[in-house]
Amino acid sequence: MATAGEAAALVLVAALWGSTGPFLRTGAAGLEELRHRSHLRQLLAEIRFLGLNYKYMVPFLLNQCGSLLFYLTLASADLSLAVPLCNSLALIFTLVTGRMLGEDIGGKRAVAGMVLTLLGVTLCVAGS
Repeated sequence: MATAGEAAALVLVAALWGSTGPFLRTGAAGLEELRHRSHLRQLLAEIRFLGLNYKYMVPFLLNQCGSLLFYLTLASADLSLAVPLCNSLALIFTLVTGRMLGEDIGGKRAVAGMVLTLLGVTLCVAGS
C-alpha cells in the first residue's frame, strides 16, 4: 500500500512532467526556422538555440527534476501503482496546462477522458 508521502511524491512527479510539456513546446518555438547546410552545424545550432533559451531550459530542468523524483520514489513505491498513476495524471496536467495557455484540448471528449482517467487513478490507488 502506498503511503501518503509516496502518493504525494508521485502526484508531484505527474505535475512536473505534465505541466512542463506545453511550456517546452512554447519554448522551442522558432527551432524549426534554423537552417544550416551540414548536419553537424544544424545540430550544434539547435543545441545552442535550446540551451540558451530560458523559456525552454526552465521547463526542461523542472521536467528533469520530476524524473529524478520519480526515480527516487520508485525505491519505495509499488511499481504497479507508480507508473499508471504518474503517466495518467501527467496527461491530465498536460491538458489543463495547455488549456490555460490557450491550446485547444478537444472539448467535451477531453473533459470526459480526464474524468475517466481520474476515476481509474482513484480505483488504482484504492486497490493498492
